[in-house]
Amino acid sequence: MRPILFAVAVVSAAVLAYEVLLMRLLAIVQWHHFAYMVISIALLGYGASGTFVALFRERLKRHFAVGFAVNAALFGITALVGFALGQRVPFNALAIAWDPLQLLYLAILYLVFVIPFFCGANCVCLTFAAFGDRIGRIYRYDLTGAGIGALGIVAALHLLSPADSLRAITGLGLAAGGLVLLPGKARRGRLAALGLLAAAALLPLVLPQSWTALRLSEFKGLSDALRVPGARTIRESSSPLGLLTVVESPDLPFRHVPGLSLNNRVEPPPQLGVFTDGGSLTAVTRYDGRRAPLAYLDFVTSALPYHLIERPSVLILGAGGGADLLQAIYHGAARIDAVELDASMVRLVRDEYGDFAGGLYRRPDVRMHVAEARGFVTRSRRLWDLVQIPLLESAAASASGVQSLTESYVYTLEAVREYVGHLAPGGILAITRWLKLPPRDSLKLLLTASLVLEGSAVGEPARRLALVRGWGTTTLLVKNGPFDEAQIQTMRRFAEERSFDLAFYPGMAPGEANRFNILPAPYFHDAARELLSEAREDFVERYKFDLTPASDDRPYFFDFFRWRSLPEFLALRARGGAGLLEWGYLILFATLVQAALFSIVLILLPLAAGPGILHRPGKTRILAYFFLLGLAFLFVEIAFIQRFIVFLGDPLYAVAVVLCGFLVFAGLGSGYSPRFASRIEGGTKQAPRPAPRIWPIGAAVAAIAVIALLYLLALPPILAWAIAWPEPARIAVSLALLAPLAFFMGMPFPLGLARVSAAVPALVPWAWGVNGCASVLSAVLAMILAIHFGFTAVVAIAVGLYLAAALVFRRPIAA
Repeated sequence: MRPILFAVAVVSAAVLAYEVLLMRLLAIVQWHHFAYMVISIALLGYGASGTFVALFRERLKRHFAVGFAVNAALFGITALVGFALGQRVPFNALAIAWDPLQLLYLAILYLVFVIPFFCGANCVCLTFAAFGDRIGRIYRYDLTGAGIGALGIVAALHLLSPADSLRAITGLGLAAGGLVLLPGKARRGRLAALGLLAAAALLPLVLPQSWTALRLSEFKGLSDALRVPGARTIRESSSPLGLLTVVESPDLPFRHVPGLSLNNRVEPPPQLGVFTDGGSLTAVTRYDGRRAPLAYLDFVTSALPYHLIERPSVLILGAGGGADLLQAIYHGAARIDAVELDASMVRLVRDEYGDFAGGLYRRPDVRMHVAEARGFVTRSRRLWDLVQIPLLESAAASASGVQSLTESYVYTLEAVREYVGHLAPGGILAITRWLKLPPRDSLKLLLTASLVLEGSAVGEPARRLALVRGWGTTTLLVKNGPFDEAQIQTMRRFAEERSFDLAFYPGMAPGEANRFNILPAPYFHDAARELLSEAREDFVERYKFDLTPASDDRPYFFDFFRWRSLPEFLALRARGGAGLLEWGYLILFATLVQAALFSIVLILLPLAAGPGILHRPGKTRILAYFFLLGLAFLFVEIAFIQRFIVFLGDPLYAVAVVLCGFLVFAGLGSGYSPRFASRIEGGTKQAPRPAPRIWPIGAAVAAIAVIALLYLLALPPILAWAIAWPEPARIAVSLALLAPLAFFMGMPFPLGLARVSAAVPALVPWAWGVNGCASVLSAVLAMILAIHFGFTAVVAIAVGLYLAAALVFRRPIAA
């Protein structure tokens, strides 16, 4: 049995590694990691597997080893081939708002990517069906292996490129097939096992590179840049945080200065373009130590605060290629603290191109910090005269609504409160965003800042706010103290000399707005006045976009979608209004619909058509119990992934660590569940207690409910207390916090499955399939609920679902 258990662990590790890697791959070739969709796809594969095994259970059990080996090998092969084919599907996320054919392409991608998960899940589901008396032990190896795979792929991405990691996963699938055949007595089986193990070792090394080469969307910035004659990639580096591509364009040089005033007369020095995941662009600028060539950096909206504070101490949250550091140097900053999340970016600017950048990151007045911006500020005790938050994403991503489903803890109410709390007296927070029409980002930030100031009990928050816009960017200023008359006059001169428009400052007259970059109406100024007046709530309610500030519980800053505006935007689609649609939100609902359809077609209908399944006793209660569990488990898991993003510093780290914690400790809980049931029920095998006062499933669910609700209150202060710890310690703390909750969450499924196996064994695959069907929907539903109500509500709903499941299964199932 042990080789089979090891094979289950290996294939489960490979499947979860592929799940996390697929998020990383989609972030590179498309626009977002599509975490909710990848999780839904994976679970559809598991659910369809339950259906498949239910229909062919007896035949598969007779050929268990061969069936396991074939499916494990197919997982490895289809993981690689499926992604290669998926890249050739002409899906363009940006076009979904105006091209209905993209929905078909999305469905094709869904089906192509589901095949590897179906094959991998067959291995596990077949093992459950063949060894029903050892479900707890199998489930433990399954979940433990999956947890190791989720965390292991992040470690692997520090050493391997995403394409090479995909090859390694192919090898793991083949190896699992070899492991299950190796103990067999038949010579043919042993030869097949050795062949699979040899293929596992050799295939990842000999497969053509073209099979796993990444094909980026033609609408990404890197694709555009490489279409310029003479442009070429000169360096590429990869980490779990991003694929960095350095591009040189000698014939048509980079001039990446977002929102540069048309009044500027100083040509920027030569630049190298650095693209993260083929999208977000930052520039490494040639710097020879002289101040004069940097004068162009005084002609962007983000330069305004340097005219209001002399020789400030500066904190830059998002250093990138260093443009904002050069701006601070040009304006004579006394000290610069620069924070950059990706250590690979820092090494690139400091070491590989350090001479080109003039030793920018090695200057004595610059202190580089590799950290997540929000976490760095939270754990710092310093005060700064100026906190700068520059543009953190590409213009195309911002303009297209591509980020509407991207969680960002940089712009939440709690984040802005932290930034303002780290300003010295008279200090300024400056946040620069791409300009959007109609206004969205800048207005949401203005509202967020005003609420933060009101919460700080300062008098007249409007006296501490200013907003300037150019033709391409806006910069919001939030001051720790009122702007005085001299500073207001400086703002006016700054805007006049650069042909920028002041959208708001204390005491601004309406006639001063909309003078240079003229719009049909002074939208920004009019909206700012409304947002800072007593009519704010009415304005926010009437506005066509949702301006409700993001919070740590609902961190979707880029979500401006309103259902009531959808008909109008759809009507404007043919007249160029497609860009007003939040395509991410549309994809979310399209995914929910297709997930439901695929679940019905691939899971429920085939099961219902199976021989005698509809007439089995207890079928309805089994359906309800495992459906509720499928919803509840994923609700909790996805909510906790979000809770740990700030603490761990990156969404991919949060996905990997939280998946690892839930799966490993749920696996341990699963393995302990038979003993737990025995302790709860009491008695012995010879004389069992006939009517236990507490039933094991109820006890496990009660523990889940208490711990989950307790964590809603206790997690925020605990994570805030430990956020200053080193990364390994934070990972350990995360796993320790997840352990008790995940341990008990691992019990209801095997306890219920064991009860089904004892009473109606033919319905074990049915239970697995129903659970998978619910999980497919749960991943998407959790996102929808989180966007509308927040993650606290998602956890509370999950607790209710667990309690309902326990009540459904209170009475025994008739055999």
